[in-house]
Amino acid sequence: MTLVVVGAAEEQRLQDAIGAFEAAGFRRIIHLDELGDGDYVLGLSEGGAEMLLELDRRAIKYVLVHDGEDDRHDGGSYERAHHRIESAQRDELARHLRSRQRPLITCLAFAYKNGPPADAALMLDVRFLDNPYWVPELRHLSGRDSAVVDFVMRQPPAVRLLDDVQRMVGDLVPLYREKGRMHIVVAFGCTGGQHRSVVLAAQLADRLRPLEGVDVDLVARDLD
Repeated sequence: MTLVVVGAAEEQRLQDAIGAFEAAGFRRIIHLDELGDGDYVLGLSEGGAEMLLELDRRAIKYVLVHDGEDDRHDGGSYERAHHRIESAQRDELARHLRSRQRPLITCLAFAYKNGPPADAALMLDVRFLDNPYWVPELRHLSGRDSAVVDFVMRQPPAVRLLDDVQRMVGDLVPLYREKGRMHIVVAFGCTGGQHRSVVLAAQLADRLRPLEGVDVDLVARDLD
């Protein structure tokens, strides 16, 4: 079973996003008691903070998608999203999130200032690393630029962290799969979601892609 929870600041945008998931084969639900086998999409109104807390309380696994601009609700779908998308990305993401035969590992970079993502299997705070933001020639670059990658990866703690996380993920994937959890989010957080977290998420994705029997994707939530 795959449950995608969708939020948006505008009602029409929310309905359009839900429609894209329905077109990809997801069944729209309104109440959690409607869940069973299959792929489902649930829309949130006004940020949906209470519904997200209820999902967490009931230990229901879900992927949280926010479509469009900030909903400006504390604890809502924008703050906690796994994926923040625009309309052009809806169809591809909907196809990507259908029930899977192979586990999907999402290596996610995020900014703590914009709130942590929901339901990450592992969440790493990488603010202990030296910040490229304070290097004038790196400030306006991102973790996709080689100069920033070099700056972060020259720090021995960054390498040690990646070694440890790679080993943990390799151990955890078969255990999650036994429980039917086919989407595993490994989240790296830094202050602005631009430098350190992006480098480490990308480096982990590169390390994990050679694993047999799994799919890996990379999301820079606050950069894309």
